[in-house]
Amino acid sequence: MQNYDFFLAAKKAMSNILDKFKIELSYIKTNKANIALVENIKVESGNTFDVINKIATISVVNMKTIEIRPWNIAKLSEIERALFKANLGVSHVNNGKVIRVYIPNLTEERRKEIVKFIIKKTESFKIALRNERRILIENIKKLKRDKIIDEDNMRKFEVEAQKITNEFIEKINNIVIAKEKEIMQV
Repeated sequence: MQNYDFFLAAKKAMSNILDKFKIELSYIKTNKANIALVENIKVESGNTFDVINKIATISVVNMKTIEIRPWNIAKLSEIERALFKANLGVSHVNNGKVIRVYIPNLTEERRKEIVKFIIKKTESFKIALRNERRILIENIKKLKRDKIIDEDNMRKFEVEAQKITNEFIEKINNIVIAKEKEIMQV
């Protein structure tokens, strides 16, 4: 089967969707400390905004604690205000040099809510993958209309488009299964 640029473009677009999905899931709080929880919180400083990872060092101290160490101590109170506004469901302590964010244990009910939220969010990414498949199939049909390929090749290409889509959907499903297992773990 001849390789057309739009197959490569579809795979790249689907790969980008998968990467965005992974990033979205990394922000979802589990029972373990993860810098992704706080690194992109916007900190207001006068008229400007910075994200925490641009003005501080963030590290995981242990499974339940994240440490935020600003490069400029004057930013400490601004970071603390941003953490309050973010409403993450965590507690934190400012000792004048660093902020320690403590991750509480999730209740069974909260874990189930998070899993439902993830499943709902997953569907929008699957729809995005299917939209890329639709674009790919439109390109294949255009080749047929322009008489570049025949009916048999069009069908083969459509099957290949579905196969590529299924592979990416399977990758998303595997990520969700792993994340659900991580969240439900006590």
